[in-house]
Amino acid sequence: MSKVLLPETNFLELNLGTENALFQLSVPELIEEALLNGEGTLSNTGALAIDTGEFTGRSPKDRFIVLDDITRDTVWWGDINIGFEPAKFDALLEKVCAYLRGKKYYVREASACADEKYSLSLRVVTETAYQNLFAHNLFIRPDRHQDSEPEWTIIAAPGFFADPELDGTRQPNFSILNFSRKMILIGGTGYTGEIKKGIFSVLNFILPQQKNTLSMHCSANVGVSGDTAIFFGLSGTGKTTLSADPARGLIGDDEHGWGEDAVFNFEGGCYAKCVDLTAEKEPQIHAAVRFGALLENINYFPGTREVDYSNIIKTENTRVAYPINYIDNAILPSRAGNPKNIFFLTADASGVLPPISKLNKGQAMFHFISGYTAKVAGTETGVTEPQLTFSACFGKAFLPLHPTKYAELLGKKMEENQVNVWLVNTGWSGGAYGTGQRMKLAYTRAMITAALDGELDRVACEIHPVFGLRMPESCPNVPSEILNPKNTWADPLKYDEKAQELAMAFILNFKQFEDGASEEILSSLPKIVKNTV
Repeated sequence: MSKVLLPETNFLELNLGTENALFQLSVPELIEEALLNGEGTLSNTGALAIDTGEFTGRSPKDRFIVLDDITRDTVWWGDINIGFEPAKFDALLEKVCAYLRGKKYYVREASACADEKYSLSLRVVTETAYQNLFAHNLFIRPDRHQDSEPEWTIIAAPGFFADPELDGTRQPNFSILNFSRKMILIGGTGYTGEIKKGIFSVLNFILPQQKNTLSMHCSANVGVSGDTAIFFGLSGTGKTTLSADPARGLIGDDEHGWGEDAVFNFEGGCYAKCVDLTAEKEPQIHAAVRFGALLENINYFPGTREVDYSNIIKTENTRVAYPINYIDNAILPSRAGNPKNIFFLTADASGVLPPISKLNKGQAMFHFISGYTAKVAGTETGVTEPQLTFSACFGKAFLPLHPTKYAELLGKKMEENQVNVWLVNTGWSGGAYGTGQRMKLAYTRAMITAALDGELDRVACEIHPVFGLRMPESCPNVPSEILNPKNTWADPLKYDEKAQELAMAFILNFKQFEDGASEEILSSLPKIVKNTV
């Protein structure tokens, strides 16, 4: 196995010796190390299965950004972005490095952004072999050794626990971004998603400000004619299912940038949920659970190494991480041209929003900032009744800048590239949750196909009286009567009441963004009307 043989400037700065470092191990070597260290087991398909310990998900309240000259006047400070003192970071970094000195640890060079114009070189230092396998799978794998020092360094030490009173953290676990030192420091948690989302947050800060590039929490695919489509949507909206189209190439499943002339994947892999995973429902993901893939927090059927994907005793957030080339129709390198269509997916449990509607620029910016859906039973622990959810830009937890910065950039790029933006309700029709029915997947697929093929550009539209959305009056392979949601309700007055409730929820949520919003966005808020019968 390879010892680190590198220009040691970065390691000398950290006072982190290289004598115990294992550098750029191959996948078989990393898996061998993980098994040797007792970090996990091999499933019957050859995937490495590990437990991430106490934390089986991110800990948003324990994620900090160092408050310094770079971030002081640019970061959207608040409950999402919590400030951390530079001196406290330096002291904590020294403690973590002292903890790692003398231990065996793992180092990997990688990069983010599949478009070379925006590429960000990375060095990932991890205490465990499985974390390094995750970095291999999720980041872009270099063709050769990097000659220069990487731009950003990630240090992840799950066995190190902070002293909150001395170190300035909230709990013993932490994830801290330092834009001056270009470092991410993670401790006290073995959940690999902290590594992935740390770099996503970095790109969300750098790209819009320095590269005029929109960073996006979305999936993306491309048709045989080169038409790119982007899919935004929170958990339970069908983003993964609807963007996984065997007739279209997969650009990526989660994080992308929209640059000057292309959409490109930030990552080199996928980090998919695998609760209730079956070959029938998600054949591509199911087939990717093989040697080299990393399974997190799953359970086996008793007495076997066969994964019981329905067993969520440890967590509902069971995951599998694998390189994107494990997907048959993946586009490599993972980039394509400017998008022709953008889809905002929402599972509206109120049954108010149309199954598909077209947005103008102002409406697109407004709904992008709103990031609306409803959590329903099964999408999150403890959720038994629908809960309205708003997550700015469909990824509020990862936005260092004010959401209007991303929305204005979206509007600018829409205008420059004449992009169609569609709001797609994969939720309820004919009534709210408990009364109406969930929109049929076949109908949603038909509407998306019609939008992609340009069919909906040629039909008449009706304007929604409250939300101002343009609702097509016909769509191939979809009953026309469901396209206006009010027509599906037995009692039109009850629909109007529910529409007003939802409109008010949108308006109240948006109050936190009003100060930074343009007049074009503000004019796109839903209208409160007394009666639309």
